[in-house]
Amino acid sequence: MIIGNGLIAKSLQNIDSDEVLFFASGVSNSLETKDAEFQRELALLQNALTSYPHLRFFYFSTLSILDQSKKESQYVHHKKAMEEYIVNHSDNYLIIRIGNLIGKGGNPNTLFNFFKNKILQNDSFEIHTEARRLILGMEDLSSFIGGLQSKKQNKILNFSYPYYYKPKDIVSALEAEIGKKSSYKEISDGDFYTVEFCEETADYFRGKEPNDYLTELVKKYL
Repeated sequence: MIIGNGLIAKSLQNIDSDEVLFFASGVSNSLETKDAEFQRELALLQNALTSYPHLRFFYFSTLSILDQSKKESQYVHHKKAMEEYIVNHSDNYLIIRIGNLIGKGGNPNTLFNFFKNKILQNDSFEIHTEARRLILGMEDLSSFIGGLQSKKQNKILNFSYPYYYKPKDIVSALEAEIGKKSSYKEISDGDFYTVEFCEETADYFRGKEPNDYLTELVKKYL
């Protein structure tokens, strides 16, 4: 069972099951400040856990919880509260914190879609030279989860390709595939945080080189 209709929800359609509840709905904009939006997701979560207590519960959180520069944001506070609620109200759950998800469609404000649209529309934009980003292909999310569905773990996993990409690297890969140069200004700014990845994540991506992975995602999801 899947709750949601965004990019995460679409990535899970091929592993949908009557024995699992994938909670892939909620606040998608990390800059959201309206309390009503956060309360809506909480109410939906509470109803799902109450209505389907017999199902294994998957919740999708964010690695930005680990970003000290965002620790005061309403979005991060909300995600932490959601994680805590699940831990206290479910006895069969898995919380997966993910980085910047890349796929076709989805929120136009995601890192990948933002850069792609700026290049295609000939719009100028800024790149923060000190920033680093963790990325993840939507098919890798469903493939990874497919191997965990039958395992009762009751824990939080950090999952993304374990390499910290410069935004400029992502832009260069998009330019190469689109066949078009972009117009950007480099700004000496940006944030960077490290993530401790679990053994499952390391095993899943073993053997994939950073440049190859980025190129693969751009070709697949452009």
